[in-house]
Amino acid sequence: MRDFTEEQVMFREAFRKFLEQEVAPHMPRYREQGIVDREIFKKAGDQGFLMIWPDEKYGGMGDSDFRYEQIIIEETGRAHCFDWFNTLHSRLVGPYIDRFGTEEQKQRFLPECVSGDKVLAVGMSEPDAGSDLAGIRTVAVDKGDHFLVNGSKTYISNGINADYVVTAAKLDGQESRHAMVLLIIERGMEGFERGRNLDKMGLKGQDTAELFFKDVKVPKENVLGTPGKGFHYLMEGLAEERLIGAVGYYASARAAFKVTREFVLQRKAFGKRIADFQNTQFKLAEAETRINILGVYLDHLVALHNKGELSAGLAARGKLEASEAEWQMVDLGVQLHGGAGYMEEYDICRMFLDARVSRIYAGSSEIMKLIISREILDDNYRWDY
Repeated sequence: MRDFTEEQVMFREAFRKFLEQEVAPHMPRYREQGIVDREIFKKAGDQGFLMIWPDEKYGGMGDSDFRYEQIIIEETGRAHCFDWFNTLHSRLVGPYIDRFGTEEQKQRFLPECVSGDKVLAVGMSEPDAGSDLAGIRTVAVDKGDHFLVNGSKTYISNGINADYVVTAAKLDGQESRHAMVLLIIERGMEGFERGRNLDKMGLKGQDTAELFFKDVKVPKENVLGTPGKGFHYLMEGLAEERLIGAVGYYASARAAFKVTREFVLQRKAFGKRIADFQNTQFKLAEAETRINILGVYLDHLVALHNKGELSAGLAARGKLEASEAEWQMVDLGVQLHGGAGYMEEYDICRMFLDARVSRIYAGSSEIMKLIISREILDDNYRWDY
């Protein structure tokens, strides 16, 4: 049995109802317009469904248990609402302000983010720097009371809706390619412009944008932590980011299994249900078993994370397996749907397109294998973790 408290079960039920009433009915429109309405963040904030973890003095619940975010991710997937990047706002970007911000910065930024009045994004990827974060070219020049920022970012999720962008920039004049600064760049700052809302293969309702910085003056009050340590700050958040991704891929795989099971129980071929063919039965048995085993492993990782014991290698294993399991399930779903699976009117077609990016962002499957293999070949490798 999964280890959720009574309060968390009640939270799941409330959030499921919120999605069914406030988000899911609008998803076709969001996908058509290429962006979710900002008011969804506000509605979620009003009901306590954004940024659960901040202290009550900042408007949150003060509960850092990752299981709450696990519930949010699972239910968002169940409702087919992954185009709404609520978790990127709540659990991926927000914690940078909490971990590295001053008390003044927390009081200034967190309440508006908890309430949903302001939307968060993180600016890391650039046209020539994806997995190799140290290769970014956006540069920040220290001008005394402010940094002058020039450069660009791309593939930025929440890029159009975002009010605050936690942005990584190289420190001018530093020899180390890891010498970076994290700055909170705000909507309306002179020289900060957004490019087009990028047209993607999947996740059509998720605004993904290009960002441009031309002589943007960022006051020192918007610097997170110590200038020069930005790269290390970003690395600290990668394990949780990959756990967030893994939980999402797991939820997507379960949702794809559900719609595929329902389809094969109804659709007929050669006078009998597709579900009555042994090939269908065996394929579903394999997929369902893999998904269930994955769920147990991810619950284990969540428990480790809550204890502060989630390593980069373990998170990489979860991300790798979850994204590959999701891909297996959506691909099988399309196959078992037959020609219908190629039609966008069927959920499985959209889920297939949405899932393709899972093995790329937050570190590609190849990068995950590299991380895992390095750990395996290390002299201090232990099997009994």
